[in-house]
Amino acid sequence: MLARAAENLYWMARYLERAENTARLINSTTHVLLDLPLGATFGWANLIEIAGLDNHFHQHYPDANEDSIMRFLIEDSRNPSSILSCMQFARENTRTLREVLPAEMWERINSLCLYVREHASIACRSRRDRYMVLNNVIEQRHAIVGLVSGTMGHDFAFQIIKLGRNLERADMTTRILDINSAVQLPRDHVLHEAIMERIWKSTLNSLSAYQTYRRLIGMQVRGGEVINFLLKDMRFPRSVEHCLNEIESCLKLMPISQQMQQIVVQIRHKIAQHHTDSLSAIALHEYLDRLQAELGEIHDALNHRYFHTYHESSPPIEANQGKIVTAKFEMGFDQ
Repeated sequence: MLARAAENLYWMARYLERAENTARLINSTTHVLLDLPLGATFGWANLIEIAGLDNHFHQHYPDANEDSIMRFLIEDSRNPSSILSCMQFARENTRTLREVLPAEMWERINSLCLYVREHASIACRSRRDRYMVLNNVIEQRHAIVGLVSGTMGHDFAFQIIKLGRNLERADMTTRILDINSAVQLPRDHVLHEAIMERIWKSTLNSLSAYQTYRRLIGMQVRGGEVINFLLKDMRFPRSVEHCLNEIESCLKLMPISQQMQQIVVQIRHKIAQHHTDSLSAIALHEYLDRLQAELGEIHDALNHRYFHTYHESSPPIEANQGKIVTAKFEMGFDQ
């Protein structure tokens, strides 16, 4: 496989995953807003920082409020990580890879891209419309994942897609987990504990994790246990630990990957050793920032090892930026 094709597959997978998880991030925010009591506020500037897009956002919008941030994250083509941009980039990458992907995949991705293009402005009208449109995006994206897993040969191309999907998923899980740092809740609020339980429940729901959490961990939703579950529990497919395990499994099937495997093992060891039960919101935010930077090291190593091009290398993952591959070159993908 050419390095060009491998990189296109990698970014196609990342863009699709990013579109779905940005929808989940927004839905998580919507859930949190609905659960906030009188006197509590939501830091919209914190949300755009959590998404890793604060510098880019302030280049185009003077104020960080709900309306401007939702437009920026959903339909603004100037934002390369908006849902609309992600789907357009994923569609373009897919168009160049039709010979290695299932025939129906182009149709599914093209259909989802058209849906987002037609409904992005509707999603920005109200919270109810937004929730409905974004849920449809998530459902259609699930159909694409099922198509890949159920019909595509589990060859080299499949491993590249899994790498991109799980690296993006791990990164976005940490960002959704970080949403609670944007909530300013009075510490002396009489219902503080009950409200935080509802907010953590919203976090689980946004990742389709609530029922799994109740079955595997317990009926009561506690912040420390939710954090451990979403970071460390191998049994949940959106946990960071599970994603890293999937990445490591893919790398074991790929050539010259020992250095990358060591990076993954080191990150997994750090996560296992880190105690998150009693972290404050600020300490958790700082820890998740460091974890995102470490995930960026995996991306950098992949880019250096497999995706050599003579255009500039892609930005680090912690900036939450991606790119569509357009450079032309004929460098063989090492076998």
